Amino acid sequence: MMTLQSLVAGKPVHSGRTQTVRSPYDGAVAGTVTLAGRAETEAAIAAAVAFRDTPGRYDRFRILDNARAILEKQVEDYARLITAETGLCLRDTRHEVARALDVLRFSAMEALRDDGQVYSGDISPNGKARRIITQREPLACAACITPFNHPLNTVLHKLAPAIAAGTPVVLKPSEKAPLTAVRLTELLYAAGLPAPMLSVLVGPSADVAEPLVQDPRVELVSFTGSVAVGKRIAATAGYKRLVLELGGNDPLIVLDDADLDLAVQLAAEGSFRNSGQRCTAVKRILVQQGIAPEFTRRLAEKAREYVCGNPTDEATRVGTVIDEASAIYLETVLDEAVAGGARLLVGGKRTGALLQPAVIADVPRDARMITCESFGPLAPIVAVRDLDDAIELANSTVYGLSAGIITTNLNHALSAAKRLRCGMVNINEIPAWRTEMSPFGGIKDSGLGIKEGVVETVKTFSTVKTVSLPW
Repeated sequence: MMTLQSLVAGKPVHSGRTQTVRSPYDGAVAGTVTLAGRAETEAAIAAAVAFRDTPGRYDRFRILDNARAILEKQVEDYARLITAETGLCLRDTRHEVARALDVLRFSAMEALRDDGQVYSGDISPNGKARRIITQREPLACAACITPFNHPLNTVLHKLAPAIAAGTPVVLKPSEKAPLTAVRLTELLYAAGLPAPMLSVLVGPSADVAEPLVQDPRVELVSFTGSVAVGKRIAATAGYKRLVLELGGNDPLIVLDDADLDLAVQLAAEGSFRNSGQRCTAVKRILVQQGIAPEFTRRLAEKAREYVCGNPTDEATRVGTVIDEASAIYLETVLDEAVAGGARLLVGGKRTGALLQPAVIADVPRDARMITCESFGPLAPIVAVRDLDDAIELANSTVYGLSAGIITTNLNHALSAAKRLRCGMVNINEIPAWRTEMSPFGGIKDSGLGIKEGVVETVKTFSTVKTVSLPW
């Protein structure tokens, strides 16, 4: 059994309080971790803001590159740790580690990139013979609060760009899946990160998250999680930067000129990967009515290939959701849709935290699985008249994160890209597709519109200073 400790600037927390993390699949103990409280939160913030010896650009590059090299040798260990604490299948957790390696790689590159600019001061009648130079400087302290569904990659999407920018961080990972974040923190120390630049605190929100959000010394709060918590952070954070990456209800639009083989493959992968627990997962499949029967038949057949079971079994393609309570909620949402006239074609059986991937046809447009975010392996299909009807339905919810459209008509693709009200549109691809470097974020209740992605996040974790001098 793995025993880990919350860490304040590299020093283990000895609070006497621990949390046991169990597999959602069979209840096996994945590990234990010591819990932090308000005293440790205060100490972590104090250590961050007192730190003055920020590594130079090359040293930040070296730390991140060292971390990538270490992680590259431990891919299987980290994949199995994520599986142990989340119940996600190895197919998905290995993919997550591969993505995390890209985050480290791209962040190391950004550490070396100087985006400072030079302006001439004598370009107007009001000017002078001077030069203006801009440069980026780190923040004093940032708080990062992360969810359970990507306990390595989401954490690194915050930590690695912060390191590239030189900003110290206090990390509060989800109590549902904290082990990977603590192990990652130890890895970053081993890669050469100065201890005051990172603390990881596992503990109740009242003792860790709330003090971090409200402390005026914390200059930025970067949060990924639910809309309700994100809005509460926005209401209580005070005068500081906020990066809120919240929920999604992402549509996949399939038009009658689509490549049906491609559409079915993307619908299945988009709905069922990571047990459907992605903010960018396919949550609604909007299919033009002329091809809806054939598409639905094919997707039901495809869904049967997604074996649901023991997440450590190599044959498993869908593991558990994070806990039994979440699976029960999804089961309730599914039952409501069927009671409202939807047809369950395949899957949907629940055993503990396992929920078999489900394909649901003829789903009413006002069903909860259509209007709200369902964080699990559900593939609800709604027939639409045409592209206009699809876009109107796609835009009808409070979310605006990402979308996909499957079509061979360029005019349809461009029209969708312009008219869909969301932060990201993928043509002939799932809503989730991106690189770890490209901008990512939503509008409406999906977030504040401030983008993540390595390049944008480095900017967020830094501030621009403008200096002028005689020339």
